[in-house]
Amino acid sequence: MFVVTGATGQLGHAIVRRLARFVPPGRIVAVCREPGKAGFGALGVAVRRGDFADPDSLRSAFEGASQVLIVSSNARAYGGDTLAQHRQALAAAREAGADRVVYTSHMAASATSAFPPMHDHAATELMLRDCGMAWTALRHGFYGASGVAMLADALKTGTLDMAADGPVSWTAHADLAEAAALILADTARASGPTPPLTGPEALSLGDLVAIASQCVGKPIGCRLHTDDDMRATLAARGLPATVVAIAMGFYTAARNGEFSAVDATLGKLLGRPLIRMRDLLAEKAAAQAG
Repeated sequence: MFVVTGATGQLGHAIVRRLARFVPPGRIVAVCREPGKAGFGALGVAVRRGDFADPDSLRSAFEGASQVLIVSSNARAYGGDTLAQHRQALAAAREAGADRVVYTSHMAASATSAFPPMHDHAATELMLRDCGMAWTALRHGFYGASGVAMLADALKTGTLDMAADGPVSWTAHADLAEAAALILADTARASGPTPPLTGPEALSLGDLVAIASQCVGKPIGCRLHTDDDMRATLAARGLPATVVAIAMGFYTAARNGEFSAVDATLGKLLGRPLIRMRDLLAEKAAAQAG
């Protein structure tokens, strides 16, 4: 049985749908906090309730699992304990007798990263090494959807407020979901982290603004702030301190080149051209125009 967590999230939902192309849907269990929102219709997968913060629910949700895909938690951004949640998910997978765990990690996973979520990814990879099961850490490139979200207001206002950044190998959820499904279905894969699974090019926010300008047919500008001013700007918008720290960590890590590597592994695995940020931004611009 293939168990996929986070099945109502953008990534988890896409993984379930793509996995159903490679294995019989009846062998897939989609796990989420609110099964009524899963939206899989007649796909034929089972849907079970499971919450990282509720170990008993995970034990029930993972029953019969041979392969478990854990979509990483972002609980820390909202005051929760990401590592405790990952630890509980791994324990539930082990108790269920799973042969293997696949985890959505990041290309920049490191205990010394300037981007706080990378610390949790690095610590979770250490847990995986000691979990007693075969494991795979999917070292994802930075989500392209995050780059689109950073520009969402600028597409309306014509100006992006930002601090100094650097090139980022933005990567589409759809490409990463297909790769995850292929890797999950490859039950003979050796344990360990993947190479960076990245998009085909590394682009700064300034590059994205230039592309977005072309997509909307009008100029969009950048208003460059110092780190202190940008931090104050984000706080003035009402963002929690943890979220502000993550946002500012992104700028520092990008400047340091933590997200700049471009690797051919993802394209080779999928055997097709990868989705580019131009495609994602054009889709966003069309949606806002509509």
